[in-house]
Amino acid sequence: MPGQRKRKRRRQDEVRRSVARFAPDAGRWEMLFETQDASEFHAHVRRLRESDPEIDWSAVRVDNFCGRLIYPDTYRLSLFVPDPVPAASRPPAER
Repeated sequence: MPGQRKRKRRRQDEVRRSVARFAPDAGRWEMLFETQDASEFHAHVRRLRESDPEIDWSAVRVDNFCGRLIYPDTYRLSLFVPDPVPAASRPPAER
């Protein structure tokens, strides 16, 4: 197929960038919301999208913990918060 190698490389590059961006030493995941009600979870996400346009949705993680038989399902919304860059490692133009 024409272009398949190019698409494959592009996907691999995206994966490498996201792995580096969300590495454990690059920051932490902060929980924004957690509930056991799916409709409440979806409503909260909808309200967040409307009320806070500054959220970087590429840095948001949705976890769905399956409860199986005994425990109910749990829905969690987390946001990646990068660690602050020390002034010594920033380029001179940003100091």
